[in-house]
Amino acid sequence: MQIVYLFHEEDRIRIPMYDYDKEVFSLLIKTPVCRWDRAGNQFLLPRTNYADQFFHQLFPRRPYVEIGKSPEKPVIINHFLEFEQIEFGKKHSKTAECPEPVYAAEPVSRRALLKQEPPAQTLKEHFSEKWRVKLETELQSRKYSPRTRAAYIQHNKALCRWLGKPPSTVTSADIKRYLSHMDTEKGYSASTMNIAISSFKFFYHEVLGRLTTLEPHRPRQDKRLPVVLSRSEIKTMLETVQTEKHRILLMMAYSSGLRVSEVVNLKIRDIDFSRKVITINAAKGRKDRCSLLANYLIGPLKIYLKRSAASLWLFPGADPKKHLSIRSAQNICTQTFKKASIQKNASIHSLRHSFATHLLESGTDIRYIQELLGHTSLRTTERYTHVARRVTLKITSPLDNLDYPD
Repeated sequence: MQIVYLFHEEDRIRIPMYDYDKEVFSLLIKTPVCRWDRAGNQFLLPRTNYADQFFHQLFPRRPYVEIGKSPEKPVIINHFLEFEQIEFGKKHSKTAECPEPVYAAEPVSRRALLKQEPPAQTLKEHFSEKWRVKLETELQSRKYSPRTRAAYIQHNKALCRWLGKPPSTVTSADIKRYLSHMDTEKGYSASTMNIAISSFKFFYHEVLGRLTTLEPHRPRQDKRLPVVLSRSEIKTMLETVQTEKHRILLMMAYSSGLRVSEVVNLKIRDIDFSRKVITINAAKGRKDRCSLLANYLIGPLKIYLKRSAASLWLFPGADPKKHLSIRSAQNICTQTFKKASIQKNASIHSLRHSFATHLLESGTDIRYIQELLGHTSLRTTERYTHVARRVTLKITSPLDNLDYPD
């Protein structure tokens, strides 16, 4: 870093690491009063009356700027060889070493000193390209999906970056500390943490061959009920959409119970109008399955295909050779919910939940719903019984059966 910034706050001093500077990092990490805050990418010191000589000794070859000091101790700008002095909003070159600090007349903000805030950057990457290639090769040899491969690589990179050490020196205790960080500081869900654990176990067991590196207890999954939209909310949402392509996409997701990845990956040849069937190829778990093509959707879909220039993908992206991205489909749905004034914490996956729940409320056998959704276990499908309307399931509260006197 060209400049070290010291931000004086109410009870502490912050020293952000805008760039990874090995010399500065080594000096601070060895200083007993400094504590490294990985989440904020910064060092923290208790707010005490440090003498100026303390910071002169701490940064012997770095200019530093103190921001937010009391009026008795104004902002200090320490100057060294070839460093541009910034004083009263003016710049002039300083070519000789100046051992004494220069005092500004009044505290100045960091933005005024730099005109623009330096971009925050992560620390040095310790998960090298060699390890990435080895991990991806092993995953490909076992036919893991591209999304799983990307997730496993990302989690292992993040682990080594957070620890600041290469995979060869990572211990089981290190991984447990990182998992604690994911929970307490990052607030990741149990499912995300389980994916991270799977990625660590695969890499350290299968690639590095260290069978005793990681044997943690997996966090229990959150058992949350799915967000389901009512039929009237679905109707309002579809009436709100103005773009034909977006309306067809949302209708397809709801009417067939598709995941967002399955919707955007649909090809024109996957639609069978005569049999009223949609074929989903290589879905989750690399399984093929079929789902419903709604009668109401056939007419609008044929008109859309005639007007569209699509030749391969049902929902092409900006580049016709590629399909619409998952993120774009999610944004389309989110914006539609806002326009339709739907207050529920819903996403495009809520359309799939609504599909299953509405079928269950209509009396469809739960085993057929399991096949349409592509669930391996019936227990996964059974959670929709918790959100289906009790009237349609012929369940009444015992309070309603009490014989009240007139």
